[in-house]
Amino acid sequence: MEGRNITSIDVFILMGVTNLPWLQKLLFTLTLSFYLLNVFGNTVIISLVFQDISLHSPMYYLLANLSFVDICFSSVTVPKMMVGFWKENTISLEGCITQMYFFHFLGCTEGVLLASMGYDRYIAICHPLRYSAIMGKMICVQFVIISWFIGLTTSLVHAIMTSKLIFCNSNKIMHFFCDVKPVIRLACVDIHLNEAVLTNVLGFLSTSTFVFTIVSYVFIILNLVKIRSSHGRSKAFSTCSSHLSVVILFYGTAMCTYLGPSTKNTIEKDRLAALLFTVFTPAMNPVIYTLRNQEVKKSIKKLLVRSSICSVKAE
Repeated sequence: MEGRNITSIDVFILMGVTNLPWLQKLLFTLTLSFYLLNVFGNTVIISLVFQDISLHSPMYYLLANLSFVDICFSSVTVPKMMVGFWKENTISLEGCITQMYFFHFLGCTEGVLLASMGYDRYIAICHPLRYSAIMGKMICVQFVIISWFIGLTTSLVHAIMTSKLIFCNSNKIMHFFCDVKPVIRLACVDIHLNEAVLTNVLGFLSTSTFVFTIVSYVFIILNLVKIRSSHGRSKAFSTCSSHLSVVILFYGTAMCTYLGPSTKNTIEKDRLAALLFTVFTPAMNPVIYTLRNQEVKKSIKKLLVRSSICSVKAE
């Protein structure tokens, strides 16, 4: 009997964000709106970077990769979450581990990409004459490959360790997707090693990339102080203010979630933080880059002009 109980759980129930029907409908509408904004906005940025030759630079190549990651990152969790607003949301053990893997894979990749973009801005502002030599096409490609490789390997550790656990306590995951913390709490074996690896690996990765990005901006600010022209300062800072806003949004929520032990209270807070960095932040990234970046604005205007000309000719 004990053996059957231990091996019986192969389907989990995602408990979602709330049990209140009116709030579920409201959250469904908001989540769908942000998700569509995410897909549309990031697709526009990717299209602009590939079509507009003025955006063929390392900064925008990294931005296009970030936009692609943002679309995939939300797509791993948001569609499944929206199903849960209308009916009982179940997921198989294999599906749960797969979702967990891709979520952390894309999340870690985004963190390293943001650090790479911070370094790019540091070189552009502090060493403008050497920018082309330092941030060549191959270096940019290497940054992207490293980002994806770190995401692939880091997430694989958590997925493998979680798949080795035996689940028998409950099949109700107190979250709207299969994140590591709420899933491993359902195991009927010791999970201290899993928690330690989660905190140390993700803690080290998020903290190191965040510190690396902040150090880049410290040097950028010190360099901006030396610029005598106020117009020159504002122009230089405008090129990196968008990136800094995205960094604060992403790391602020992610570090609050994973730098600490998992308890019943922290799981509730983690669920709210996860809503921000899976739904809100990816949708805000293209908005921030569009509103705060003059080159992207110009590219959008050119695209609109071309579209209007084509429509007139078609008529």
